[in-house]
Amino acid sequence: MIRRVMFLVLAVAAGSASAQVYRFPNPSSAAQVKADCTRMLADLKQRSRVLEAQPQGGTAALEALDEMQARVDDTLGPLGLLASVHPAKPIRDAADACDLAYQGFNAAFLQNPRVYARLKGAQPADAIDRRFQREQLDAFEDSGVALGAAARQRARKINTELTRLAQLFERRIREDKTQVPFSEAELEGVPPSVWQKAPRDKAGHVLLGLDYPTIDAVLQKAEQGATRERLWRAFLNQGTAANLTTLAQLADLRREYAKLFGFASYADFALRRRMVHSETEAERFLAGVRDAVTQRERSDIALLRDLKAKHLHTAPEATTVQRWDVVFYTERAREAAFAVDQEAMRAYFPPEPSLQFVFAIAERLFGVRFAPLEQATWHPDVRVFAVNDVASGALLGTLFVDLYPRADKYNHAAVWPIVNVSIRSGRLPAAALVVNFNRQGLTLDELETLLHEFGHALHGLLSTTRYTSQGGSSVLRDFVEAPSQMLEDWVYDPKVLALFQQVCTACKPVPPELVERALHASRLTKGLQTARQLLYAEYDLALHARERQDPMALWAKLEGATPLGYVKGTMLPAGFGHIASGYAAGYYGYMWSLVLAEDMRTPFAANKLDPAVGRRYRQSVLANGGQVAPEELLERFLGRPSNSQAFFQSLNQQ
Repeated sequence: MIRRVMFLVLAVAAGSASAQVYRFPNPSSAAQVKADCTRMLADLKQRSRVLEAQPQGGTAALEALDEMQARVDDTLGPLGLLASVHPAKPIRDAADACDLAYQGFNAAFLQNPRVYARLKGAQPADAIDRRFQREQLDAFEDSGVALGAAARQRARKINTELTRLAQLFERRIREDKTQVPFSEAELEGVPPSVWQKAPRDKAGHVLLGLDYPTIDAVLQKAEQGATRERLWRAFLNQGTAANLTTLAQLADLRREYAKLFGFASYADFALRRRMVHSETEAERFLAGVRDAVTQRERSDIALLRDLKAKHLHTAPEATTVQRWDVVFYTERAREAAFAVDQEAMRAYFPPEPSLQFVFAIAERLFGVRFAPLEQATWHPDVRVFAVNDVASGALLGTLFVDLYPRADKYNHAAVWPIVNVSIRSGRLPAAALVVNFNRQGLTLDELETLLHEFGHALHGLLSTTRYTSQGGSSVLRDFVEAPSQMLEDWVYDPKVLALFQQVCTACKPVPPELVERALHASRLTKGLQTARQLLYAEYDLALHARERQDPMALWAKLEGATPLGYVKGTMLPAGFGHIASGYAAGYYGYMWSLVLAEDMRTPFAANKLDPAVGRRYRQSVLANGGQVAPEELLERFLGRPSNSQAFFQSLNQQ
């Protein structure tokens, strides 16, 4: 997942004005955050006045607008990250407050008719300038610059309130302190390393939190269904009913916002600027995928049902697969059919060597090298790396890596593009890769997640765009996941995994036959996995469609229509952070991007470490960020227009 500070116009941008390693501005107090924010806002107001007075013609207005956005990112780029990862709540809250204050300024700025006129009167020099100008004009128009006075004022209020509500939604999840008590007997099958050092209550029960290493281990390994169910329910109820109320408010405000512009749904308003173009086209796309996976989903459930019946010594026809059973019996199926045990994989993939492994892939494939740096950051666990081009030795950017879970930290996996590149102004990128891995090692699934997020980081770090506002992952939302998803299946290639021994000679080599079995095991319940992602996308579109829907009732209805049904008392939408913020009416983009990712993998089919193909991919796709349309990027790389053939073939792979 890619994360951005919630700017309504341009994506996050640049760092230092000189070609130097990015030094993270590590605020020591909430007061310092507030002071930095105050200076930023004062500077922006001054720059806004200067921009209003820009002469018509040329590209001066384009450059001034991009420099203004870069000034925003100097402050809010790092603060947008700290709001989700800093250990100190006062600093997290101050960072959120700064973002909210900025949104108030930004909502008004994007309705400034004088700035809009200067931008509209600019004379682009080439296609890159024209695309940049069009994107910025779109942003002003989508913010209400052409609306009547009352509608403009309402649009500003809605934009600021959307930011506040999204912050509130995510804060409830991030700061959730739920701990579920279990006796040691109830944890039968769960690796002792997961729970032996966990806190205990007065009765001696083990208290388990909802971090991913714990959740994954319990759902995969706990022999008792009741144990899996209790932790699964707690996980699905993060955010509590309060977040359901907040999600309803977000959806209502988005719908109202779209209606200010004459659109019946927020989905139509948002999607007209993306590859899919409309809500109808997104629904048609998802329906096609649904048709392709429905039968396989039912076959997958039948497989899990038979395994459960055998495990519990019950008749298959009298056995029901519950949602908290899916991961457990999927793992048993993998072990039974292919002798693949995800938990046992941790011995092969220690965390630090795993990080060096993905760096080695980037060096071999893209010609870049990661060198460790000493630098104070927001937590002692954070690692810092300079990114250099192997051929020239030139510094390309700076990467921050935060590997392990802790209290109050963002609890999924994501990349924050702290600052983006700008060749025009000499700014270099910096990105933060944030995950929550087990210190004992990674499973193959988690190594795949690491590669996914690393793909996002590479998108930013290897970008060479003219404008900082178009750098890296500042692309159309339904393309943003493609470069990260493309790299995921690199972990199933024995030649790629052989790089592990180059970075860790002491690490136990993964047998090639195990990798082959793991590849087949990963496809074992692909229908069920794909159907689940489809359900999320369908829910998101329905929530942001023409008719108002109660978030919980809608979820219960849609999930209730699936073969596994809805589990009463659970409230998954309360923890669905994607659609509370950046992926609203856009979650379909994961599936849409996967279609593109599967196609982008085809040139690597013969050799996933082919440096010639990697160089072409770097130059065609990664380097161009958002300054070229995705369709054109894909055609440059593939030598033909992209198609969905590889994606639909992959759905049927066994």
